[in-house]
Amino acid sequence: MKDLTLRQQEILGFIQVYLKEQGYWPSIREIQDHFGFKSTNAVMGHLRALEKKGYISRIPGQARTFRITYQHEDDQKPEDAMDVVEFDMEVLGQIAAGYPDGVETTGEITRIQMDEATAKIHRSRRSFALKVRGDSMVDAGIYEGDIVIIEPRLPNNGDIVAALIDGETTLKRFIQEGGNSPYLKAENSRYPELHPVAELVIQGVANAVVRSL
Repeated sequence: MKDLTLRQQEILGFIQVYLKEQGYWPSIREIQDHFGFKSTNAVMGHLRALEKKGYISRIPGQARTFRITYQHEDDQKPEDAMDVVEFDMEVLGQIAAGYPDGVETTGEITRIQMDEATAKIHRSRRSFALKVRGDSMVDAGIYEGDIVIIEPRLPNNGDIVAALIDGETTLKRFIQEGGNSPYLKAENSRYPELHPVAELVIQGVANAVVRSL
């Protein structure tokens, strides 16, 4: 094995500790944030260096997919290591995080690079991303300009959802308690609860938020 630079040792150590504590790889974005890199390209550069020196290996036929191949005796066994997979996801338009409006997805407006751990999904063609417009979800940590990852599925009580309420779209928290009719709740005290007059259609559940710094 070739010697590692100090930074490479730090990154490998961070991955190994994270893997032990969480049971899965840190995302590329988490590595970037932890070390203060300006871009994910810097992370990938270090991962390629670790690969070249034999400390991690790429899964054949899968871009940006690695596993740890070098372990100390007291480290997690290689067969227990998790993979990190990055992929492109289309951003299909904007969604109101304020009062509902009639703006719906308009087809792909841009693409973002995600990994499965950050998106909190198993990669699926059904999942998509929407850009947030408005401030009704700020107390849930969702701000104007953020991108939310939406997975079409039935919601549980308390999930944040992309919804169509009486013909208009919005991003809100889904509330259904007991046998009561479901409604939508903002995460900003300036906005009222939204109770459907005619229909409430859940288009998907928000699994993750992506923010540009």
